[in-house]
Amino acid sequence: MRFLVLILLFINSYALFGQHHFSGKVSQENAGNAIYLSLVEDYRKSSRVYLDQIVQKSVVDSMGRFSFEGNNLSNQNRIYRIHLDGCSDNTGGNHFLGQCNNSKNVLFIANNKDTLEFPTSFEDQSLCTINSTNPKSGLLLEIEGLKEHMAYDFADYPSEANKKLNLDKWFKTLHNFGEETNEPLAELYIYDFLSDKRNETFKFYLQDLTNNEYYENLSERLITTYPETEFTQQYVAEITTDKELASFNSPKSSKWNRTIIALLAVSLLGNVLFFFGKRKKNSVSHLLEKLTPQEQKIVGLILENKTNKEIANELFVSVSTIKTHINNLYKKLDITSRDEMSVLFKK
Repeated sequence: MRFLVLILLFINSYALFGQHHFSGKVSQENAGNAIYLSLVEDYRKSSRVYLDQIVQKSVVDSMGRFSFEGNNLSNQNRIYRIHLDGCSDNTGGNHFLGQCNNSKNVLFIANNKDTLEFPTSFEDQSLCTINSTNPKSGLLLEIEGLKEHMAYDFADYPSEANKKLNLDKWFKTLHNFGEETNEPLAELYIYDFLSDKRNETFKFYLQDLTNNEYYENLSERLITTYPETEFTQQYVAEITTDKELASFNSPKSSKWNRTIIALLAVSLLGNVLFFFGKRKKNSVSHLLEKLTPQEQKIVGLILENKTNKEIANELFVSVSTIKTHINNLYKKLDITSRDEMSVLFKK
């Protein structure tokens, strides 16, 4: 009992002094490895590690323990990541981008007054369990669990009909879970997943965006809880843009349909005019108008299969002069051989 009281006093002391204290334990084989604390302000950058997110660095001790503490975090909740660098020293900076197979990380919600502990699990797994003074710290881990269940549902019955049913079911499930957390950061984490253009959920998200008030309500919750933050502005801008995209793709949008039909009509008319204009331009009479009388004679003799020497004799000029005329003809007619000339004038 006395030990429990000491732990509670220890935890509360950090809250009273307005300092964060994040600590935990990993496998002892990581002793000496670097471990990083990152701030994830951009929810679109929550799936991997970025150098510009890192705010603190520590080192795993000989017992596998690590800790981060200080007074430099936001007093409001934010999404953070602890990233264990399991790479060797000769891998350079690539491991920061999540390219090291031995690297582990965990996302969580916290603020500057929180005390968090990351114990190893019963299977000696690290960074997968959170004990915190902040009841919202483990929400992102819970969401990951829901996403795994969602993946199982899709894998069991991969038909198109089942996919639509599952999308409807899981959008509602995740939205309801996010709203019940009373934490817009958790909802942003869900939104990032459902609206990711790389996921099969994206098309359904566009449809849902036009019919579901949830997205506008989330916008209001973000503005109320986290006003003037970059991620709130980012979310509002994204759903505004995506609504326009959804409207453009919607078959119900008669305004866009009329615009598209008008554009197609103009394009078709332009192609018809271009086609007839090109035919006229390529007509024999038009081609001959571009040539001098002497060049027209040479064209006629070429079409009679006369050689350069025969043409020179008939026109009483040198062979080199004929060659010069023929080169000029090729340039004017945009051709490169006698055969092309024959096709051009005999078609």
